[in-house]
Amino acid sequence: MPHPPAPSAPVRFGLLGYGFGGRVFHAPLIASSPECELVGVVTSSPDRRAQVARELPGTATVGSLVDLVEAGVEAVAISTPADSHSALTDEALRLGLAVVCDKPFAVEPTAARTSTELAASLGLPLSPYQNRRWDSDFRTVRALADDGALGTIRRLESRFERHAPGDGPGVAGGGTLLDFGAHLVDQALVLLGPVLSVYAELRERDSGLDDDVFVALTHEGGARSHLWGGWEQFAPGPRFRVTGTEGTLVVEAGDTQEDRLVAGDTPATLGDDWGTESSAGTLTTADGARPVPLQRGRWDTFYPAFAAAVRGTGPVPVEARDAVGTALVLQAARESAASGEVRRPAGA
Repeated sequence: MPHPPAPSAPVRFGLLGYGFGGRVFHAPLIASSPECELVGVVTSSPDRRAQVARELPGTATVGSLVDLVEAGVEAVAISTPADSHSALTDEALRLGLAVVCDKPFAVEPTAARTSTELAASLGLPLSPYQNRRWDSDFRTVRALADDGALGTIRRLESRFERHAPGDGPGVAGGGTLLDFGAHLVDQALVLLGPVLSVYAELRERDSGLDDDVFVALTHEGGARSHLWGGWEQFAPGPRFRVTGTEGTLVVEAGDTQEDRLVAGDTPATLGDDWGTESSAGTLTTADGARPVPLQRGRWDTFYPAFAAAVRGTGPVPVEARDAVGTALVLQAARESAASGEVRRPAGA
């Protein structure tokens, strides 16, 4: 019987999928983490395999999860089409692997709950890849909320809006509500807590997928979140406007970690410059307005934290049960958009 890895040994990771998400959001961050070792990538595409050979020299390409297990991986990151997430998560867990699953964690709340319960029963770490909790802009919002600079938050306005009509999420991403909405709703729940009611609007593209999404949430504490997502907005609104009893924070320009990864930079190449921002937010109170420097973005902390969970020395960076709550809100949003009526998330 092989000896278990030493607590300090890097966690051997496999990556499922090498499209935009796998190449940009996962592989560079796993490879940049000393606590992780990227062993292999599951992809059947000859073009993707050639990309892996060019971009990740020495990393194997294999055809299945079983092949990864035979290569000795301990954990996997899933970055495949949205409708495959739940089946692959459950298969990986049954093979004894710890799992990071990209958003949307599951298309349906029932599937999210099934995966969460399966991981708990097997004693395996499972974490949704809600990396946007570590955006520079959202970390700034949380810091001001925590230190009382905003007072009691009454309204959160949050946007992921772009003008890139040809780049929006296709069938693989599940549409804008599931794609952008998974992050927008997760951030709202982290900041303001459980949701009592949901109202949503969306526009259907020629492809049949949704875009131009608006979701309004009423939280248990009385605060309201207004969330927008779209790929065909000529004039995107501010990334955040957060209003409390003591002030309002406006952040116009959003986090740039995605831009840096697309450009080929990584935490390993930038070091302490990773996640730093030149832009600032503006906090306006009864005393006037002042600039607020943005906190450093820290996507680079996700995989080290997950590796610690695999080694039993820390919690997972995002609890799987949080993804169940997000999925319930997104399901209520789909129902609201279809009916034109306010909906309550199941269990609310």
